[in-house]
Amino acid sequence: MDWWIGFLSAAVVAGTPLLFASLGGILSERVGNQNLGIEGMMLMGAVSGFIVAVKTSSPILAMLAAALAGLAGAFIYGVLAITFRTNQVVSGLTLTMFGTGLASFLGKPYVSMMTPQAIKSFFASRPIPILGDIPFIGPIFFKQDIFIYFGYALVIVLGFYIYKTRQGLNMRAVGQNPAAADAASINVTLYKYVHVLLGGALCGLGGAYLSLVYVPSWQENITAGLGWIAVALIIFATWNPYKAVFGSYLFGGLTILGFRLQGAGIHINQYLVDMTPYVVTILVLILVSQGHSVKNAPPKSLGLPYFREER
Repeated sequence: MDWWIGFLSAAVVAGTPLLFASLGGILSERVGNQNLGIEGMMLMGAVSGFIVAVKTSSPILAMLAAALAGLAGAFIYGVLAITFRTNQVVSGLTLTMFGTGLASFLGKPYVSMMTPQAIKSFFASRPIPILGDIPFIGPIFFKQDIFIYFGYALVIVLGFYIYKTRQGLNMRAVGQNPAAADAASINVTLYKYVHVLLGGALCGLGGAYLSLVYVPSWQENITAGLGWIAVALIIFATWNPYKAVFGSYLFGGLTILGFRLQGAGIHINQYLVDMTPYVVTILVLILVSQGHSVKNAPPKSLGLPYFREER
């Protein structure tokens, strides 16, 4: 039982960067913009947050810098894909290459440098009274750091926003049929930009959690492909923030499975364990692609540029 509690608790921690990245991707894709630049935005957020953390020892400024870096990356994508209507796949891949190169360049002087102690203390585990004492569930979900609790709250807020508010309805309308939304006096371009930018900020925060809390140090290519797993998670979650929680923690558990098995004395080829998350990602994409119900279908305008004069 203790092994399972420890493993599942660590899976929540490992899945938190994926959760923020997948939520950011959901916001972007819900308005019809397929942003494959998640990996790049995560790296931009990771390096920006780490540099500011080293310079200031302020967790708030570090997270703010990470969010702004991810937002800046999303803005580059938005100008290309929304304003100039370039191919969204190419624009996203370009952003990933740009973010990877920028993170490598800016982070080079900080390689192997550790996160300041003030940052570690701020993100130390803080049990929630009463909830943390619930058997089995409490130690897994409610004896974590403040950033993970922020993730819980963010899922609830985004779920409520998407499904229970007028603005969320407008957002979904933009993703389904931007021409009809435009005819209904919804500012399509504004909705696209706002949600793409917010999505980028969340991706940046996901990257910062890696460099400031999870690792915690700066390493070259610190995301190690998590941004691509997040792209698959968006599909796995059927663009639903609530399902994204389950998928993120599932894949988080897969990424640490090898270390936990070794700690329990179970020896499995490490290369096989390392490839497990990516194999599962491929299987998920295959299964999901077999068919969609109307409720779980992707936004109809996903990946398609919108030009108002063509409606």
